[in-house]
Formats: sequence, C-alpha cells, structure tokens
Amino acid sequence: MKILVPIDGSKHSQTAVDLIASRATLIGSEPDVELLNVQLPLPAHALRAVGRALANDYHESEANKVLKPAVAVLTKAGLEPKARFLVGHVAETIAARAEKFGADLIVIGSHGHGALAGLVVGSTVSGVLARTKLPLLVLRGTQSAPPDTLKVGIAVDGSKYGQAAARYVIEHRDLFGATPKVTLINVVPDLIGSMMPSMEGMALPVLDAEEVKAQQDRAFEAAVAPVRALLEKAKLPADAVCLVGNPGDELSDYAKKKKLDVLVLGSHGYGAFKAAVLGSVATRVAAHCATPLLLIRET
Repeated sequence: MKILVPIDGSKHSQTAVDLIASRATLIGSEPDVELLNVQLPLPAHALRAVGRALANDYHESEANKVLKPAVAVLTKAGLEPKARFLVGHVAETIAARAEKFGADLIVIGSHGHGALAGLVVGSTVSGVLARTKLPLLVLRGTQSAPPDTLKVGIAVDGSKYGQAAARYVIEHRDLFGATPKVTLINVVPDLIGSMMPSMEGMALPVLDAEEVKAQQDRAFEAAVAPVRALLEKAKLPADAVCLVGNPGDELSDYAKKKKLDVLVLGSHGYGAFKAAVLGSVATRVAAHCATPLLLIRET
C-alpha cells in the first residue's frame, strides 16, 4: 500500500503521523510510506538576493525540522518511510506528488474552518480535494491513535459511490484491522407528514405511516443489498442500519453517537465550484462530522 502523508509540523499533521505509526503492523507486509513537506517559495526579491543555492539550503533546513521527527516516529514503529520536501503552492504540490507517487491513500490532518464557511476542513485540505481524485483520509483536530480493530461506517445510497467506498475497504482491509466492525449506513427520506394540495387547495397527506414505512424499507434494501453482496463475497461481515432524515446530518450524528473510528464516504469528482469538490451530502458531512472521514472519489 502506498501512502502519502503531507506534514507541516503542526499538531494536526502529527495526528496523521501517529495514525500511520499505529497501523504499522496492519498496512501490509511492505507498506510504502512517504512523508512530504511542502515549503512555500521565497519572494522573488529575496530569491534574487540570496541566490538559488542558499534558498535551497534554507528550504531543506526548514523541511528537516518537520521531517526528521516524523521519520523517527515511523521508524520506531517498524516502518521505513521516505521523506521528501518540495517547494511550491502547498495544495497543488501535494496533489501532483500524490499522482506521481501513485498513492493508494493520502492521509492528512486538518484544523477547523476553511475558506468556505460551510465546509469545515482546512484550506490546504480543500485545495487538495479540488485537485485530486485519489482516496483521502481527513483527520480532524488532534485525535488519539485508534485501536487495531476499527469501527467502520460505510455510507451507501444505492449509487456507484457507496459501492466504490465498500470496494476500497475490501481491497485495503488491512488498514482497518484483522476483524473490522463494519456497518453499512443508509439514510432514507422522512416522508411522514408529506403533503400535497387538493383540487380545492387544501393540504392532504400523500402517504399514511404504513405506506411510508414500506417505501423506506424498499429504498433501504435496494441501497444496501449490492454493497452487502460485495462484502459477503469478500468474507467481510457487516451490519446495516437505516436512518431517517437529512443524510449529511444523520451520518454525522450516527458516527459521533456510535464512536466510529472512521466514516467511509464515496463521492463524485470535481464539482461546479472548484473549491467545493464534494457532493452535497459529503460536503455536509465534512462540515459537521468530527469523525475521521475517508473520501473515496468516483467519476
């Protein structure tokens, strides 16, 4: 498994390093982990004053302050990480390096609010999301290392995105522990109380409670069945839960209530607005969910 871990020396990036260290015995026999520090380029006038050689020495010195401690942590955990520094725009450089590296996963720590008021991920994370379709694990704030066996929630809605999320868990199951506790989560609409106007303009109920329940059950089974079949074929047992309401809110609340170690969410690629690259559900989850969020991109 090839894992890229961008770090900047902050407590948020330390969370990413600690997570990889905690998974050292679980992520395959020969994991390929690369630590990446991106240095912002010096202003043009400063570069002219000091020259490229001294500028490179400066960048290398600053990068080593971040990379060496992280290398030590992962080495102590039994890994043999590579360390690299590059100079450029942070998000663009991370995305480009991930593509060139052929990463199976980017693990990145994030602080609170980013550039978008409703998208609670840091600006660097938002920028990376806007520039790559590789799987991305976003760790929020500072979190303790997870246990060997993870409680994994996979959001499914009957689309190819939920199936893509499940396939990633299957293909990289070592990352989640020997016997991960997987729950398939589907959110159905709350149709009780739905109204429609009569010919006289009066509001009339569309469905009674039994009809609503029957529709919700059918929608739930249609969404869960294909993903359950994938997991059964891979001999990966999973429970399934049906929630009712707004998907973004319900997924976030469930992940918190059940203390999931990671919520896996499939989403489409680039959105209409360059910085808001997730689907509406994923955007809302990212805005409200404090649980580590693994985003699997599908086009």
